[in-house]
Amino acid sequence: MVLKIRSQTTVDATGSDHGTGGHREVVDDTQLLAELGYKQELRRQYSTLEIFAVAFSIMGLVPSIASTIAFSLPAGPVGMVWGWFTASILIFFVGLAMADMASAMPTAGGLYWWTHYFAGEKYKNPLSFLVGYSNTLGLIGGMCSVDYTLSLLLLACISISRDGEWSASNGTIYGVYVGVILVHAVCAVFAGPIMNKIQTFSIFVNVAMIIATVVALPVGKISRGQSLNPGSYVFGDVENLTTWPTGWAFVLSFLSPIWSIGFFDSCVHMSEEALHAAKAVPLGIIWSSGCATFLGFLVLSVIAATMDPDVSKTMGSKFGQPMAQIYYDALGKKGALGFTGVLIVIQFLVGLSLIVAASRQAWAFSRDGALPFSGYFRHISKRIRYQPVRAIVGFVAVCIVAGLLCLINSIAANALFSLFVASNYVAWGTPILCRVIWSKKRFRPGEFYTGKFSRPIAIVAILWLIFGLMLSMFPSGGPNPTPSTMNYTIVINGFVWVACMTYYFLFARKWYTGPKMTIDSSEVVSQPEKDATN
Repeated sequence: MVLKIRSQTTVDATGSDHGTGGHREVVDDTQLLAELGYKQELRRQYSTLEIFAVAFSIMGLVPSIASTIAFSLPAGPVGMVWGWFTASILIFFVGLAMADMASAMPTAGGLYWWTHYFAGEKYKNPLSFLVGYSNTLGLIGGMCSVDYTLSLLLLACISISRDGEWSASNGTIYGVYVGVILVHAVCAVFAGPIMNKIQTFSIFVNVAMIIATVVALPVGKISRGQSLNPGSYVFGDVENLTTWPTGWAFVLSFLSPIWSIGFFDSCVHMSEEALHAAKAVPLGIIWSSGCATFLGFLVLSVIAATMDPDVSKTMGSKFGQPMAQIYYDALGKKGALGFTGVLIVIQFLVGLSLIVAASRQAWAFSRDGALPFSGYFRHISKRIRYQPVRAIVGFVAVCIVAGLLCLINSIAANALFSLFVASNYVAWGTPILCRVIWSKKRFRPGEFYTGKFSRPIAIVAILWLIFGLMLSMFPSGGPNPTPSTMNYTIVINGFVWVACMTYYFLFARKWYTGPKMTIDSSEVVSQPEKDATN
Protein backbone atom coordinates (compact mmCIF):
# COMPACT_ATOMS: atom_id res chain seq x y z
CA MET A 1 0.00 0.00 0.00
CA VAL A 2 1.20 3.49 -0.82
CA LEU A 3 0.48 6.55 1.28
CA LYS A 4 1.02 9.67 -0.76
CA ILE A 5 1.13 13.07 0.95
CA ARG A 6 0.43 16.25 -0.96
CA SER A 7 2.55 19.16 0.16
CA GLN A 8 0.35 21.82 1.71
CA THR A 9 1.72 25.00 3.20
CA THR A 10 -0.17 28.15 4.03
CA VAL A 11 0.60 31.34 5.83
CA ASP A 12 -1.55 32.62 8.67
CA ALA A 13 -2.62 36.15 9.46
CA THR A 14 0.68 36.98 11.06
CA GLY A 15 2.69 35.83 8.04
CA SER A 16 4.13 32.79 9.86
CA ASP A 17 4.36 29.37 8.19
CA HIS A 18 2.72 26.93 10.62
CA GLY A 19 3.74 23.75 8.80
CA THR A 20 1.35 21.09 10.05
CA GLY A 21 -0.14 23.12 12.88
CA GLY A 22 -3.80 23.52 13.74
CA HIS A 23 -4.32 26.82 11.91
CA ARG A 24 -2.84 25.44 8.70
CA GLU A 25 -5.19 22.47 8.87
CA VAL A 26 -8.26 24.68 9.20
CA VAL A 27 -7.19 26.87 6.28
CA ASP A 28 -6.42 23.86 4.09
CA ASP A 29 -9.72 22.21 4.98
CA THR A 30 -11.66 25.37 4.13
CA GLN A 31 -9.85 25.71 0.82
CA LEU A 32 -10.34 22.06 -0.12
CA LEU A 33 -14.04 22.30 0.72
CA ALA A 34 -14.28 25.46 -1.38
CA GLU A 35 -12.78 23.57 -4.32
CA LEU A 36 -15.66 21.10 -3.95
CA GLY A 37 -18.11 24.02 -4.15
CA TYR A 38 -19.08 24.55 -0.50
CA LYS A 39 -18.36 27.25 2.05
CA GLN A 40 -17.48 26.28 5.60
CA GLU A 41 -20.65 26.30 7.75
CA LEU A 42 -20.06 23.65 10.44
CA ARG A 43 -17.39 24.09 13.09
CA ARG A 44 -14.22 22.05 12.66
CA GLN A 45 -13.25 20.49 15.98
CA TYR A 46 -12.73 16.74 15.41
CA SER A 47 -9.16 15.42 15.42
CA THR A 48 -8.12 12.24 13.58
CA LEU A 49 -8.60 10.21 16.77
CA GLU A 50 -12.04 11.70 17.33
CA ILE A 51 -13.12 10.97 13.74
CA PHE A 52 -12.03 7.37 14.27
CA ALA A 53 -13.94 7.40 17.55
CA VAL A 54 -17.20 8.32 15.79
CA ALA A 55 -17.11 5.21 13.61
CA PHE A 56 -15.64 2.93 16.31
CA SER A 57 -18.26 4.13 18.78
CA ILE A 58 -21.12 3.58 16.31
CA MET A 59 -19.90 0.04 15.65
CA GLY A 60 -19.96 -0.57 19.43
CA LEU A 61 -18.26 -3.91 18.96
CA VAL A 62 -19.55 -5.94 21.93
CA PRO A 63 -23.16 -4.69 21.81
CA SER A 64 -23.14 -5.12 18.02
CA ILE A 65 -21.97 -8.70 18.41
CA ALA A 66 -24.62 -9.19 21.09
CA SER A 67 -27.29 -7.80 18.76
CA THR A 68 -26.31 -9.88 15.72
CA ILE A 69 -24.99 -13.13 17.18
CA ALA A 70 -28.31 -14.82 16.35
CA PHE A 71 -27.26 -14.64 12.67
CA SER A 72 -24.07 -16.65 13.23
CA LEU A 73 -25.05 -19.01 16.08
CA PRO A 74 -27.05 -21.36 13.80
CA ALA A 75 -23.78 -22.25 12.04
CA GLY A 76 -22.06 -22.98 15.36
CA PRO A 77 -18.63 -21.75 16.50
CA VAL A 78 -17.17 -22.04 12.98
CA GLY A 79 -19.85 -19.68 11.69
CA MET A 80 -19.33 -17.29 14.60
CA VAL A 81 -15.53 -17.12 14.47
CA TRP A 82 -14.50 -17.84 10.89
CA GLY A 83 -17.65 -16.33 9.38
CA TRP A 84 -16.80 -13.06 11.13
CA PHE A 85 -13.16 -13.14 10.05
CA THR A 86 -13.89 -13.95 6.40
CA ALA A 87 -16.60 -11.34 5.90
CA SER A 88 -14.83 -8.60 7.86
CA ILE A 89 -11.70 -8.91 5.71
CA LEU A 90 -13.86 -8.36 2.62
CA ILE A 91 -15.64 -5.44 4.30
CA PHE A 92 -12.20 -3.95 4.98
CA PHE A 93 -11.67 -3.74 1.19
CA VAL A 94 -14.79 -1.57 1.02
CA GLY A 95 -13.28 0.68 3.69
CA LEU A 96 -10.05 1.03 1.70
CA ALA A 97 -11.93 1.91 -1.51
CA MET A 98 -14.00 4.48 0.37
CA ALA A 99 -10.90 5.91 2.09
CA ASP A 100 -9.27 6.68 -1.28
CA MET A 101 -12.24 8.82 -2.32
CA ALA A 102 -12.77 10.33 1.13
CA SER A 103 -9.22 11.67 1.17
CA ALA A 104 -9.51 13.19 -2.30
CA MET A 105 -12.97 14.72 -1.81
CA PRO A 106 -13.89 15.07 1.90
CA THR A 107 -17.44 16.41 2.12
CA ALA A 108 -20.37 15.54 4.40
CA GLY A 109 -22.47 14.27 1.48
CA GLY A 110 -19.56 12.24 0.15
CA LEU A 111 -21.31 9.18 -1.28
CA TYR A 112 -23.82 10.96 -3.49
CA TRP A 113 -21.30 13.74 -4.27
CA TRP A 114 -18.74 11.20 -5.50
CA THR A 115 -21.41 9.42 -7.55
CA HIS A 116 -22.31 12.65 -9.31
CA TYR A 117 -18.66 13.49 -9.92
CA PHE A 118 -17.65 10.11 -11.35
CA ALA A 119 -20.77 8.92 -13.22
CA GLY A 120 -21.32 9.32 -16.93
CA GLU A 121 -23.09 12.47 -18.01
CA LYS A 122 -26.49 10.83 -18.61
CA TYR A 123 -26.46 9.01 -15.27
CA LYS A 124 -25.06 11.65 -12.91
CA ASN A 125 -28.29 13.11 -11.58
CA PRO A 126 -30.44 9.98 -11.18
CA LEU A 127 -27.67 7.90 -9.64
CA SER A 128 -26.67 10.71 -7.27
CA PHE A 129 -30.32 11.12 -6.26
CA LEU A 130 -30.67 7.36 -5.64
CA VAL A 131 -27.49 7.17 -3.58
CA GLY A 132 -28.41 10.18 -1.47
CA TYR A 133 -31.81 8.75 -0.60
CA SER A 134 -30.46 5.22 -0.07
CA ASN A 135 -27.80 6.52 2.28
CA THR A 136 -30.23 8.73 4.23
CA LEU A 137 -32.88 6.01 4.56
CA GLY A 138 -30.22 3.43 5.39
CA LEU A 139 -29.05 5.61 8.28
CA ILE A 140 -32.67 5.93 9.44
CA GLY A 141 -32.92 2.14 9.43
CA GLY A 142 -29.63 1.92 11.33
CA MET A 143 -30.84 4.38 13.97
CA CYS A 144 -34.10 2.46 14.38
CA SER A 145 -32.15 -0.79 14.71
CA VAL A 146 -29.74 0.59 17.31
CA ASP A 147 -32.41 2.09 19.55
CA TYR A 148 -34.77 -0.89 19.14
CA THR A 149 -31.93 -3.15 20.29
CA LEU A 150 -31.20 -0.76 23.16
CA SER A 151 -34.85 -0.99 24.20
CA LEU A 152 -34.65 -4.80 24.15
CA LEU A 153 -31.47 -4.71 26.26
CA LEU A 154 -33.15 -2.46 28.83
CA LEU A 155 -36.15 -4.77 29.01
CA ALA A 156 -33.89 -7.86 29.08
CA CYS A 157 -32.45 -6.56 32.36
CA ILE A 158 -35.95 -6.65 33.85
CA SER A 159 -36.41 -10.17 32.50
CA ILE A 160 -33.09 -11.33 33.99
CA SER A 161 -33.91 -9.76 37.37
CA ARG A 162 -37.19 -11.72 37.35
CA ASP A 163 -35.47 -14.95 36.25
CA GLY A 164 -37.11 -14.91 32.84
CA GLU A 165 -40.66 -14.84 34.23
CA TRP A 166 -41.56 -11.55 32.52
CA SER A 167 -41.54 -10.39 28.91
CA ALA A 168 -42.40 -6.99 27.44
CA SER A 169 -45.36 -6.33 25.16
CA ASN A 170 -44.90 -4.65 21.79
CA GLY A 171 -46.44 -1.47 23.19
CA THR A 172 -43.93 -1.40 26.04
CA ILE A 173 -41.05 -1.95 23.62
CA TYR A 174 -42.22 0.94 21.44
CA GLY A 175 -42.70 3.24 24.42
CA VAL A 176 -39.13 2.60 25.60
CA TYR A 177 -37.88 3.00 22.02
CA VAL A 178 -39.49 6.46 21.69
CA GLY A 179 -38.08 7.54 25.03
CA VAL A 180 -34.56 6.49 24.02
CA ILE A 181 -34.83 8.28 20.65
CA LEU A 182 -35.92 11.52 22.33
CA VAL A 183 -33.08 11.39 24.86
CA HIS A 184 -30.64 10.86 22.01
CA ALA A 185 -32.06 13.90 20.20
CA VAL A 186 -31.69 16.17 23.23
CA CYS A 187 -28.12 14.99 23.83
CA ALA A 188 -27.16 15.38 20.16
CA VAL A 189 -28.39 18.99 20.12
CA PHE A 190 -27.14 20.32 23.44
CA ALA A 191 -23.98 18.23 23.85
CA GLY A 192 -22.72 19.30 20.41
CA PRO A 193 -19.89 21.51 21.75
CA ILE A 194 -18.38 18.55 23.64
CA MET A 195 -19.45 15.77 21.27
CA ASN A 196 -15.88 15.23 20.09
CA LYS A 197 -14.81 14.59 23.70
CA ILE A 198 -17.71 12.18 24.17
CA GLN A 199 -16.43 10.23 21.16
CA THR A 200 -12.99 9.90 22.73
CA PHE A 201 -14.62 8.70 25.95
CA SER A 202 -16.50 6.10 23.90
CA ILE A 203 -13.21 4.57 22.73
CA PHE A 204 -12.18 3.87 26.31
CA VAL A 205 -15.59 2.47 27.26
CA ASN A 206 -15.67 0.16 24.24
CA VAL A 207 -12.11 -1.08 24.75
CA ALA A 208 -12.78 -1.62 28.47
CA MET A 209 -15.88 -3.67 27.61
CA ILE A 210 -13.91 -5.79 25.15
CA ILE A 211 -11.20 -6.48 27.75
CA ALA A 212 -13.76 -7.17 30.49
CA THR A 213 -15.67 -9.62 28.28
CA VAL A 214 -12.53 -11.44 27.14
CA VAL A 215 -11.30 -11.78 30.75
CA ALA A 216 -14.52 -12.18 32.74
CA LEU A 217 -16.25 -14.86 30.66
CA PRO A 218 -13.51 -17.54 30.99
CA VAL A 219 -12.71 -16.59 34.61
CA GLY A 220 -16.38 -16.73 35.54
CA LYS A 221 -16.84 -20.05 33.78
CA ILE A 222 -13.88 -21.63 35.57
CA SER A 223 -14.81 -20.16 38.98
CA ARG A 224 -18.23 -21.78 38.67
CA GLY A 225 -16.55 -25.17 38.33
CA GLN A 226 -17.08 -25.50 34.59
CA SER A 227 -14.43 -26.15 31.98
CA LEU A 228 -13.86 -24.11 28.84
CA ASN A 229 -14.74 -25.53 25.46
CA PRO A 230 -11.64 -26.97 23.72
CA GLY A 231 -9.99 -25.31 20.74
CA SER A 232 -11.30 -28.04 18.45
CA TYR A 233 -14.83 -26.90 19.37
CA VAL A 234 -14.11 -23.17 19.17
CA PHE A 235 -12.41 -23.25 15.76
CA GLY A 236 -13.74 -26.47 14.26
CA ASP A 237 -17.28 -27.30 15.44
CA VAL A 238 -19.85 -26.96 12.67
CA GLU A 239 -23.57 -26.76 13.44
CA ASN A 240 -26.62 -26.20 11.30
CA LEU A 241 -29.77 -25.07 13.08
CA THR A 242 -31.36 -23.99 9.77
CA THR A 243 -32.91 -25.98 6.95
CA TRP A 244 -30.36 -24.61 4.49
CA PRO A 245 -27.40 -26.79 3.44
CA THR A 246 -24.57 -26.58 5.99
CA GLY A 247 -22.29 -24.62 3.63
CA TRP A 248 -24.92 -21.97 3.02
CA ALA A 249 -25.68 -21.77 6.75
CA PHE A 250 -22.00 -20.82 7.18
CA VAL A 251 -22.28 -18.16 4.46
CA LEU A 252 -25.37 -16.72 6.16
CA SER A 253 -23.25 -16.22 9.29
CA PHE A 254 -21.63 -13.37 7.32
CA LEU A 255 -24.74 -11.37 8.20
CA SER A 256 -23.39 -10.79 11.71
CA PRO A 257 -20.33 -8.77 10.57
CA ILE A 258 -22.37 -7.23 7.73
CA TRP A 259 -24.71 -5.74 10.33
CA SER A 260 -21.96 -4.95 12.85
CA ILE A 261 -19.21 -3.42 10.68
CA GLY A 262 -21.45 -1.06 8.84
CA PHE A 263 -21.01 2.50 9.96
CA PHE A 264 -17.52 3.50 8.89
CA ASP A 265 -19.10 5.82 6.32
CA SER A 266 -19.99 7.98 9.34
CA CYS A 267 -16.43 9.32 9.09
CA VAL A 268 -17.34 10.68 5.63
CA HIS A 269 -20.39 12.49 7.00
CA MET A 270 -18.19 14.18 9.62
CA SER A 271 -15.75 15.45 6.95
CA GLU A 272 -16.73 19.11 7.27
CA GLU A 273 -16.10 19.06 11.03
CA ALA A 274 -12.75 17.26 10.83
CA LEU A 275 -9.37 18.90 11.24
CA HIS A 276 -7.13 17.96 8.32
CA ALA A 277 -10.02 16.02 6.80
CA ALA A 278 -8.00 14.66 3.86
CA LYS A 279 -6.04 12.55 6.35
CA ALA A 280 -8.39 12.21 9.33
CA VAL A 281 -11.39 10.84 7.44
CA PRO A 282 -9.65 8.00 5.52
CA LEU A 283 -7.66 6.99 8.59
CA GLY A 284 -10.85 6.93 10.64
CA ILE A 285 -12.42 4.60 8.07
CA ILE A 286 -9.60 2.09 7.90
CA TRP A 287 -8.77 2.15 11.64
CA SER A 288 -12.39 1.49 12.63
CA SER A 289 -12.99 -1.29 10.10
CA GLY A 290 -9.58 -2.84 10.82
CA CYS A 291 -10.05 -2.82 14.59
CA ALA A 292 -13.50 -4.40 14.20
CA THR A 293 -12.01 -7.23 12.15
CA PHE A 294 -9.45 -8.40 14.68
CA LEU A 295 -11.10 -7.42 17.96
CA GLY A 296 -14.36 -9.05 16.84
CA PHE A 297 -12.48 -12.26 16.04
CA LEU A 298 -10.99 -12.20 19.55
CA VAL A 299 -14.31 -11.58 21.32
CA LEU A 300 -16.17 -14.24 19.36
CA SER A 301 -13.41 -16.80 19.99
CA VAL A 302 -13.79 -16.23 23.74
CA ILE A 303 -17.59 -16.41 23.51
CA ALA A 304 -17.34 -19.73 21.66
CA ALA A 305 -14.97 -21.03 24.35
CA THR A 306 -17.33 -20.15 27.20
CA MET A 307 -20.88 -20.64 25.88
CA ASP A 308 -22.99 -23.76 26.39
CA PRO A 309 -21.79 -26.43 23.91
CA ASP A 310 -25.44 -27.05 23.09
CA VAL A 311 -25.93 -24.11 20.72
CA SER A 312 -29.71 -24.57 20.59
CA LYS A 313 -29.99 -23.72 24.30
CA THR A 314 -28.29 -20.37 23.73
CA MET A 315 -30.37 -19.66 20.64
CA GLY A 316 -33.59 -20.38 22.55
CA SER A 317 -32.69 -18.25 25.57
CA LYS A 318 -35.60 -17.48 27.86
CA PHE A 319 -34.21 -13.94 28.16
CA GLY A 320 -34.90 -13.30 24.48
CA GLN A 321 -31.25 -12.34 23.93
CA PRO A 322 -28.54 -15.00 23.28
CA MET A 323 -25.72 -12.80 24.60
CA ALA A 324 -27.58 -12.27 27.87
CA GLN A 325 -27.78 -16.05 28.17
CA ILE A 326 -24.03 -16.39 27.55
CA TYR A 327 -23.26 -13.87 30.30
CA TYR A 328 -25.79 -15.58 32.61
CA ASP A 329 -24.27 -19.04 32.06
CA ALA A 330 -20.71 -17.85 32.74
CA LEU A 331 -21.24 -15.16 35.40
CA GLY A 332 -24.59 -15.87 37.04
CA LYS A 333 -27.49 -13.51 37.55
CA LYS A 334 -25.59 -10.56 39.07
CA GLY A 335 -22.76 -10.79 36.56
CA ALA A 336 -25.20 -10.95 33.66
CA LEU A 337 -27.06 -7.90 34.96
CA GLY A 338 -23.79 -5.99 35.40
CA PHE A 339 -22.51 -6.71 31.91
CA THR A 340 -25.89 -6.11 30.31
CA GLY A 341 -25.96 -2.75 32.10
CA VAL A 342 -22.60 -1.80 30.57
CA LEU A 343 -23.85 -2.98 27.17
CA ILE A 344 -26.75 -0.56 27.59
CA VAL A 345 -24.38 2.35 28.25
CA ILE A 346 -22.31 1.51 25.17
CA GLN A 347 -25.39 0.99 23.02
CA PHE A 348 -26.61 4.42 24.11
CA LEU A 349 -23.30 5.94 23.00
CA VAL A 350 -23.65 4.05 19.70
CA GLY A 351 -27.01 5.71 19.11
CA LEU A 352 -25.68 9.13 20.10
CA SER A 353 -22.77 8.92 17.67
CA LEU A 354 -25.02 7.62 14.92
CA ILE A 355 -27.59 10.39 15.22
CA VAL A 356 -24.80 12.96 14.99
CA ALA A 357 -23.29 11.44 11.84
CA ALA A 358 -26.66 10.65 10.20
CA SER A 359 -27.96 14.18 10.76
CA ARG A 360 -24.94 15.51 8.86
CA GLN A 361 -25.85 13.39 5.84
CA ALA A 362 -29.47 14.62 6.03
CA TRP A 363 -28.21 18.20 6.37
CA ALA A 364 -25.81 17.87 3.42
CA PHE A 365 -28.52 16.36 1.20
CA SER A 366 -30.83 19.22 2.19
CA ARG A 367 -28.08 21.73 1.39
CA ASP A 368 -28.16 20.36 -2.16
CA GLY A 369 -31.95 20.72 -2.27
CA ALA A 370 -32.81 17.01 -2.58
CA LEU A 371 -34.91 16.32 0.54
CA PRO A 372 -38.46 17.61 1.10
CA PHE A 373 -38.40 20.97 2.94
CA SER A 374 -34.67 21.27 2.20
CA GLY A 375 -34.70 25.02 2.75
CA TYR A 376 -35.85 24.42 6.34
CA PHE A 377 -33.60 21.48 7.23
CA ARG A 378 -30.35 22.89 5.81
CA HIS A 379 -30.34 25.63 8.47
CA ILE A 380 -27.36 25.77 10.85
CA SER A 381 -28.00 27.06 14.36
CA LYS A 382 -25.36 29.59 15.38
CA ARG A 383 -26.84 29.81 18.91
CA ILE A 384 -26.03 26.14 19.57
CA ARG A 385 -22.46 26.07 18.33
CA TYR A 386 -23.12 25.59 14.62
CA GLN A 387 -25.28 22.45 14.93
CA PRO A 388 -27.78 21.32 12.24
CA VAL A 389 -30.53 21.27 14.86
CA ARG A 390 -33.44 21.11 12.43
CA ALA A 391 -31.88 18.18 10.59
CA ILE A 392 -31.47 16.34 13.90
CA VAL A 393 -35.09 16.97 14.90
CA GLY A 394 -36.41 15.95 11.48
CA PHE A 395 -34.30 12.80 11.47
CA VAL A 396 -35.59 11.79 14.91
CA ALA A 397 -39.22 12.46 13.93
CA VAL A 398 -38.92 10.10 10.96
CA CYS A 399 -37.34 7.42 13.19
CA ILE A 400 -40.23 7.69 15.68
CA VAL A 401 -42.82 7.26 12.92
CA ALA A 402 -40.90 4.40 11.29
CA GLY A 403 -40.58 2.68 14.67
CA LEU A 404 -44.36 2.20 14.76
CA LEU A 405 -43.66 -1.11 13.01
CA CYS A 406 -42.50 -2.34 16.43
CA LEU A 407 -46.16 -2.43 17.43
CA ILE A 408 -46.90 -5.16 14.86
CA ASN A 409 -44.23 -7.76 15.66
CA SER A 410 -40.47 -8.33 15.52
CA ILE A 411 -40.68 -9.51 11.89
CA ALA A 412 -42.20 -6.18 10.82
CA ALA A 413 -39.56 -4.30 12.83
CA ASN A 414 -36.73 -6.31 11.24
CA ALA A 415 -38.11 -5.49 7.79
CA LEU A 416 -37.59 -1.80 8.54
CA PHE A 417 -34.15 -2.36 10.01
CA SER A 418 -33.07 -4.18 6.85
CA LEU A 419 -33.00 -0.71 5.28
CA PHE A 420 -29.65 -0.28 6.97
CA VAL A 421 -27.79 -3.07 5.19
CA ALA A 422 -29.38 -3.09 1.74
CA SER A 423 -29.72 0.66 1.26
CA ASN A 424 -26.25 1.40 2.59
CA TYR A 425 -24.66 -1.29 0.43
CA VAL A 426 -26.23 0.36 -2.63
CA ALA A 427 -25.04 3.77 -1.40
CA TRP A 428 -21.49 2.52 -0.80
CA GLY A 429 -21.17 0.47 -3.96
CA THR A 430 -22.51 2.95 -6.52
CA PRO A 431 -19.77 5.62 -6.26
CA ILE A 432 -17.07 2.93 -6.22
CA LEU A 433 -18.61 1.33 -9.33
CA CYS A 434 -18.91 4.71 -11.06
CA ARG A 435 -15.26 5.42 -10.37
CA VAL A 436 -14.20 2.05 -11.83
CA ILE A 437 -16.36 2.36 -14.97
CA TRP A 438 -16.17 6.04 -15.92
CA SER A 439 -13.36 7.84 -14.16
CA LYS A 440 -9.97 6.35 -14.84
CA LYS A 441 -8.57 9.85 -15.48
CA ARG A 442 -10.84 12.08 -13.38
CA PHE A 443 -9.75 10.68 -10.02
CA ARG A 444 -7.05 12.79 -8.35
CA PRO A 445 -5.62 11.03 -5.27
CA GLY A 446 -5.73 12.76 -1.91
CA GLU A 447 -3.28 12.47 0.96
CA PHE A 448 -4.26 8.85 1.55
CA TYR A 449 -3.99 6.66 -1.53
CA THR A 450 -3.60 2.91 -2.04
CA GLY A 451 -1.59 3.47 -5.21
CA LYS A 452 -1.50 0.75 -7.87
CA PHE A 453 -3.74 -1.41 -5.69
CA SER A 454 -6.52 1.18 -5.71
CA ARG A 455 -8.42 -0.16 -8.71
CA PRO A 456 -8.16 -3.89 -7.77
CA ILE A 457 -9.30 -2.99 -4.25
CA ALA A 458 -12.30 -1.14 -5.69
CA ILE A 459 -13.25 -4.15 -7.85
CA VAL A 460 -13.08 -6.54 -4.86
CA ALA A 461 -15.19 -4.08 -2.85
CA ILE A 462 -17.85 -3.94 -5.60
CA LEU A 463 -18.06 -7.74 -5.88
CA TRP A 464 -18.42 -8.07 -2.12
CA LEU A 465 -21.09 -5.38 -1.89
CA ILE A 466 -23.15 -7.06 -4.63
CA PHE A 467 -22.86 -10.42 -2.86
CA GLY A 468 -23.62 -8.91 0.55
CA LEU A 469 -26.67 -7.14 -0.87
CA MET A 470 -28.06 -10.42 -2.20
CA LEU A 471 -27.19 -12.23 1.03
CA SER A 472 -29.15 -9.71 3.10
CA MET A 473 -32.30 -10.75 1.24
CA PHE A 474 -32.19 -14.46 2.08
CA PRO A 475 -34.49 -15.83 4.82
CA SER A 476 -32.01 -16.95 7.48
CA GLY A 477 -34.06 -19.91 8.74
CA GLY A 478 -34.18 -21.81 5.45
CA PRO A 479 -35.94 -22.10 2.11
CA ASN A 480 -39.74 -22.12 1.81
CA PRO A 481 -40.23 -19.54 4.58
CA THR A 482 -43.57 -18.83 6.21
CA PRO A 483 -44.94 -15.27 6.51
CA SER A 484 -43.45 -15.11 10.01
CA THR A 485 -39.96 -16.24 8.92
CA MET A 486 -39.82 -14.42 5.57
CA ASN A 487 -37.07 -11.87 4.98
CA TYR A 488 -38.87 -8.74 3.78
CA THR A 489 -35.69 -6.86 2.85
CA ILE A 490 -36.40 -7.02 -0.88
CA VAL A 491 -39.95 -5.79 -0.29
CA ILE A 492 -39.18 -2.70 1.77
CA ASN A 493 -35.95 -1.79 -0.03
CA GLY A 494 -37.49 -2.46 -3.42
CA PHE A 495 -40.30 -0.09 -2.49
CA VAL A 496 -37.80 2.57 -1.37
CA TRP A 497 -35.73 2.33 -4.56
CA VAL A 498 -38.73 2.27 -6.90
CA ALA A 499 -40.43 5.13 -5.04
CA CYS A 500 -37.22 7.16 -5.06
CA MET A 501 -36.65 6.80 -8.81
CA THR A 502 -40.34 7.35 -9.58
CA TYR A 503 -40.21 10.57 -7.59
CA TYR A 504 -37.06 11.57 -9.46
CA PHE A 505 -38.33 10.94 -13.00
CA LEU A 506 -41.77 12.44 -12.37
CA PHE A 507 -40.71 15.52 -10.42
CA ALA A 508 -37.14 15.85 -9.10
CA ARG A 509 -35.40 15.63 -12.49
CA LYS A 510 -36.84 19.07 -13.24
CA TRP A 511 -34.95 20.72 -10.40
CA TYR A 512 -32.33 18.32 -9.02
CA THR A 513 -29.09 18.91 -10.91
CA GLY A 514 -26.72 17.40 -8.39
CA PRO A 515 -24.64 19.10 -5.69
CA LYS A 516 -25.09 22.89 -5.56
CA MET A 517 -22.25 25.33 -5.08
CA THR A 518 -22.64 27.48 -1.98
CA ILE A 519 -19.51 29.48 -2.66
CA ASP A 520 -18.57 31.76 -5.57
CA SER A 521 -15.98 30.42 -7.98
CA SER A 522 -14.02 33.64 -7.47
CA GLU A 523 -13.68 32.79 -3.79
CA VAL A 524 -12.12 29.42 -4.65
CA VAL A 525 -9.48 31.11 -6.77
CA SER A 526 -8.76 34.03 -4.50
CA GLN A 527 -8.68 32.19 -1.18
CA PRO A 528 -4.98 31.17 -1.21
CA GLU A 529 -3.92 34.66 -2.25
CA LYS A 530 -6.08 36.19 0.46
CA ASP A 531 -4.63 33.87 3.08
CA ALA A 532 -1.10 34.82 2.04
CA THR A 533 -1.67 38.53 2.05
CA ASN A 534 -3.85 39.00 5.17
